[in-house]
Amino acid sequence: MKRTLCTLSALTVLICNTTISYSAESTSGKPLTMTEAIRQAAEKNLSLRAEIYNPAQYEADINRNRAIYDPVLSLQTSYNDNTSYSPLLVNQNTTSSSQSLSLISSLSQRIWTGGTASLQFNNNYSQNNFTNSLAKYWSTDLSVNLSQPLLKNFGRDSNELSINISILSKGASIEKLNNNLLNLIAQVRTEYFRLYNLKEQLEIKKVSMQLANKILEETKSRVTVGVMPAMEIASAEFGAATREKELIDAEKAVKDQIDVLKLLLQMDEKDDLQIADSPQNAALQINEEEAFKLVLERPDIREQRRNLEIASLQTRVLRSRLLPDLTFTASAGLNGLDRSYSKDLEKVGSLDTPTWGFGLSFTYPFGNNAAENDYRKSRLQAGQIDLQIRYLEETARKDLRSAIRSVVSGYKQIDVANRGRVYAEERLNAYIRKSQVGLATIKEVLDVENDLATAKGNQVSALATYDAAITRYWQVTGELLEREKIRFVESDADKLYKNVSN
Repeated sequence: MKRTLCTLSALTVLICNTTISYSAESTSGKPLTMTEAIRQAAEKNLSLRAEIYNPAQYEADINRNRAIYDPVLSLQTSYNDNTSYSPLLVNQNTTSSSQSLSLISSLSQRIWTGGTASLQFNNNYSQNNFTNSLAKYWSTDLSVNLSQPLLKNFGRDSNELSINISILSKGASIEKLNNNLLNLIAQVRTEYFRLYNLKEQLEIKKVSMQLANKILEETKSRVTVGVMPAMEIASAEFGAATREKELIDAEKAVKDQIDVLKLLLQMDEKDDLQIADSPQNAALQINEEEAFKLVLERPDIREQRRNLEIASLQTRVLRSRLLPDLTFTASAGLNGLDRSYSKDLEKVGSLDTPTWGFGLSFTYPFGNNAAENDYRKSRLQAGQIDLQIRYLEETARKDLRSAIRSVVSGYKQIDVANRGRVYAEERLNAYIRKSQVGLATIKEVLDVENDLATAKGNQVSALATYDAAITRYWQVTGELLEREKIRFVESDADKLYKNVSN
């Protein structure tokens, strides 16, 4: 009996005083820190890597749409040979013939105002058998032309609509990417410390299992010598079997959680995974008003603001397209004509034969239903997005208050769990002392030990829950990205865009 009580006392000291810290274990691989886990997730997570292709594609759209300002060089040539009866000499059975060669070149450039300017240089060579005209000659003209809308499609917004939409869409896609990154980091932190919690619970179950097996051995010995009734063996066996089942469940939970975390980090199934960091237990100081200012700059809200900018831009442009189409055209040029091509060019350069002109063109569809309904739809879309932003901000404030309450509650729960463990340890010590004087049975000691194991589990769970509450708070405010010093920027997408070979 004395040896049994000494054994129980030794195991009780082990249970009460062992500080479980899984990062201190000897492992075959280097323990994984939280910082390294987040880095691996950001670099290797397939869903996130696929998302970065979106802003890279918008960069391609931006450069494609900017091509409207690329100068356009046009070269044309044609040759005509015409033989026909002359209407003046039809009774004489006489034909007329002519040959012509045209060489036309132009260089055009679009202007941000919506107009188009062009420079044209035309060369024509003609040959004929007409008796009252030059038989062979060159004619050349050099002209500058301008076409400029004055109402509809006037201005930078109208002409760079596709460019600006691509730029804003790229910004929105980057914000969406950062929002996905924010959620991924929060998930990694939560799953990381969930694994910490489960491993600590497993260690607690192992110690409980050791105690139950030791008590079962001692109970069998005492029954053999007739100190204890045989029915106590069944009670001890039940306690050992129960703890064995709990240990199996705890091992399963740890392995399942390792698979979850490995999938997030894109780790090989054969790689060892040991964690190095513990949840924090320091009180978090929170200013709700300052926190809400951070909420308003969260990536998902910024994404919606980008979408609102796109809708507002489209509304402005579509409103201008309700106007009539009034186009101003102007041209100025120089002409030349001579049998010799060189003299023909000299006449062009002499400025003796200038030509110029201008004009206005006005068109307006009656009713203009297409443009009017495009404008109406655009305004509706802008109003819809504005309401979505307001709803998102109100939801974010609600989530912020909930997250703050969870942090406060989680911190208090740590204190409660600590006190619960102290109470359970003192209670177990008291029952050990009672058993030493025959006032407590082995079953009662096992039940009290189980209460202590539960209290220790609650203590570990409280730490993990509190850290998860802090993670949720940082996720709601959006500051988790800054705290982890990780964020996607435009250059990340531009690098991917430039790495694509032609």
